[in-house]
Amino acid sequence: MFLYIFWAFFAILILTALYLGWKIAKTDMKRRIIPDAYLFPLLIIGALVISFFPWPININTGVVGMTFGYILAAVVGLVFDKILLRRNPNAETPIGMGDIKLIAVGGLWCGPTGLAIALVAACIFGAIWAFKKKEKFIPFAPFFILGAFLALIGMFFLI
Repeated sequence: MFLYIFWAFFAILILTALYLGWKIAKTDMKRRIIPDAYLFPLLIIGALVISFFPWPININTGVVGMTFGYILAAVVGLVFDKILLRRNPNAETPIGMGDIKLIAVGGLWCGPTGLAIALVAACIFGAIWAFKKKEKFIPFAPFFILGAFLALIGMFFLI
């Protein structure tokens, strides 16, 4: 009986995480914003899943991935922000804090290796979309969530 409850709780957490990822992607596509109301539950669910359920990474690797993702995204955002603001003081910021927090949450779920795969996939998908739509700034969340999903699938089958 306990085993059924265990797997039912796991399924509920994963389905909730998928729903939150879909809401993040949809909101970023429509409004170009990633609400914390979706990010923080995704962070908590990720911590629960990698701590108590069978997952390709453990909590230590997840925390390293989360820290690495946050620092990497913040540094890239800061560098691009300084370059753009030096050229044009009225320029739009290329990476927002929602994107930085999303990459950190992705690092928790995927670990450093999965995060690297997710970021490369997201950049490729985003570049293709921007090229086809002829846009300068793109919503990054849908492409990152797709890349993270593909990275997790790859990690489950390769590990």
